[in-house]
Amino acid sequence: MRILKLSFLALCLCVSIVRADNEPVYKDKNAPVEERVEDLLRRMTLREKIIQLQNRSTGDANDLPNTYKGESFGSMHEMGLSAQDVANLYRKVFEYMKTETRLGIPILSSAEGIHGILQNGCTIFPQAIAQGSTFNPELIFQMAEAEAVEARVMGIRQVLSPVLDIARELRWGRVEETFGEDPYLISEMGINFVRGFQKHGVGCMPKHFVAHGTPTGGLNCAFVAGGERELRSIYAYPFARVIKEADPIAIMGCYSAYDGIPVTGSPYYMTDFLRGELGFKGFVYSDWGSVDRLKLFHFAVPTTAAAGKQALIAGVDMDVWDWAYETLQEQVEKGQLDEYYIDRAARRVLTAKFKLGLFDDPYNDPKKVDKIVRSKEHVALAKKIADESAVLLENKNNILPLDISKYRSIAVVGPNSAHGIAGDYAWVNAEDKECVSLYEGVKNVFGKKVTINQVDGCDWWSQDETKIVDAVKTVENSDLAIIAVGTRSYWLGRNAKAHKVTSGEGFDLSSLELPGKQLELLKAIKKTGKPMIVVLITGKPLVLSWVKENADALLVQFYAGEQQGNSMADILVGNVNPSGRLNISFPRSTGNTPCYYNYYPTDREQIFDQGGSLDNPGGHYIFEKPYALYNFGYGLSYTDFKYNQCVLSDSIFSDAGRLVVNVEVENTGKRAGKEVVQLYVRDNISTVSTPIQQLKAFKKMDLKPGEKKTVTLELPISELALYDAYMKRVVEPGDFEIQVGGSSDRIHFRNTIAVR
Repeated sequence: MRILKLSFLALCLCVSIVRADNEPVYKDKNAPVEERVEDLLRRMTLREKIIQLQNRSTGDANDLPNTYKGESFGSMHEMGLSAQDVANLYRKVFEYMKTETRLGIPILSSAEGIHGILQNGCTIFPQAIAQGSTFNPELIFQMAEAEAVEARVMGIRQVLSPVLDIARELRWGRVEETFGEDPYLISEMGINFVRGFQKHGVGCMPKHFVAHGTPTGGLNCAFVAGGERELRSIYAYPFARVIKEADPIAIMGCYSAYDGIPVTGSPYYMTDFLRGELGFKGFVYSDWGSVDRLKLFHFAVPTTAAAGKQALIAGVDMDVWDWAYETLQEQVEKGQLDEYYIDRAARRVLTAKFKLGLFDDPYNDPKKVDKIVRSKEHVALAKKIADESAVLLENKNNILPLDISKYRSIAVVGPNSAHGIAGDYAWVNAEDKECVSLYEGVKNVFGKKVTINQVDGCDWWSQDETKIVDAVKTVENSDLAIIAVGTRSYWLGRNAKAHKVTSGEGFDLSSLELPGKQLELLKAIKKTGKPMIVVLITGKPLVLSWVKENADALLVQFYAGEQQGNSMADILVGNVNPSGRLNISFPRSTGNTPCYYNYYPTDREQIFDQGGSLDNPGGHYIFEKPYALYNFGYGLSYTDFKYNQCVLSDSIFSDAGRLVVNVEVENTGKRAGKEVVQLYVRDNISTVSTPIQQLKAFKKMDLKPGEKKTVTLELPISELALYDAYMKRVVEPGDFEIQVGGSSDRIHFRNTIAVR
């Protein structure tokens, strides 16, 4: 019966194509996408189909015939020009493809867009790790919309984002590109990111499929260990939800191997799992150079041709940055490769182009660039996201917000104090002048009410401590010290290595202590006896054990975009009440990792797990507690919140039901503020190990002083599912603890529901 149905469909397609031969169906915008694709595909030569499976750089705008030679490739990229110049270039490229190629097939223009489009002059939004710490998916939707509008006017129709990797290995340099450590939070952010872009006709490409973010030793691209249950429960969970709920136009593969199998060359991962199990319908784009790395990196095949064949059959539809797919035509002609695989991949790429409307309306309008790119509204949105991303971790004696009238002079010190840091995959130049530094922000916000003294004291990476004395003198001559320490990160495409970066792609750390002599700087300033506020400006968690005990206040500012300095200054004086929450746990030491919150009971909750100290050795970690220093979901405010009541819709459910939880929260302080109400679940008894708690719902709410509000959280009972001993996804009958609170370690209500 199934064969008959397929044959009937094929016959219908053939009839429609023959009937429309005088006017090609693929040019008819009213025809179904499937018919347009099949009509075009049958008109294409083998060469024309194969180059649809490849990416090219844009080339010289004044010499397009020499760059493209009358051919239209699958996609192209340009990430070095200004917004205006790239808009002009793409307009010419689109016109060339429409009028100077045989079939007029448009090309899919691409750029990075993780926190702003990677063209000079575009709005620089906070890095992904900062987006995650807002716990506000709606803000990320708004950011994606703003980016999409900028992309469209420049002619960019695809972004190589978002990153759905899970940050469980803190030494890894690309932690900053993730939304954090939790699969549910990552999913919520990723869904809104994709929806925001694709609402405006810009395709998204979640990456890196799959399990790329937990490399052995924290070394980028290294082998990832794990099994099938961990793959589904943890690493693939965000991809599954984003695919189901946002329908991304593409997926990017990864460089790494999972459980010994190079993912790029695996039919199981790239077809059976991604398409068969997760239901992905778009096209797969290789990470740059990952196809030929089957030969050069994994030693899985002997030749580039073999790498191309293996990746294509596995399900990688577009090869980027190497020439492996240039070998495919010869392999087909020699009978070494079935043309079916070429057609399959070309069909997927062409389908994406039709769905994005490239055949019907490929053109951008370069004249509108100045009005849209980096508009006042977009910069204001970047500031708002920065405001909601900063996390207050310590505030002893309520030193913050600062009462400026109490201080005559303030020292702004540290290697990150006078330097704005955009993070990886931002277009900034070497000095990051495009981002407002903390020092600039303090001057902008504090005005002339107080004297501001600035000195670095040390750099962010070296063992040079000769300038610490200058910082100490500056602090001694001031009433208060604000010290900005942390990491630095640049895009690889702008010679990041030359800038001594300590975070970002390919720059992994063996130690999570503050790099260079930054801790020594803090200790020297502490000896002055002056009040000390520490601002950690970073792309990842670092060890802050000493800071926790010795700083008067501690704020974490993950790379917060172009308005970072103004945002932090507003927070310091109370113009903005910090509302960020940790989307990634902070360790007590490097050896205290991994320290993610959703561990198994066997991993911590044992009789010896109280840990010890240097003065009083204990069990397991003899000299240290085995728990995080600061836990997932944690963050303070300048006001106080009281959880008054928690009401569950019911206590007994079927696996098809839905739990509704109403939580009343009251602002008992004197300032308006935002609280993030978080719902966690624990499966009390399960046939396979399950975490002690898992985030399953959250909501950020704004409360005025004295105001009470009820927030509603919903939990589909299907979210309680696990993968059993036979790798089947099931909701097992039994009791589940529902935990509601302000962070994973500040639970205010615990209730039990039963699934029957």
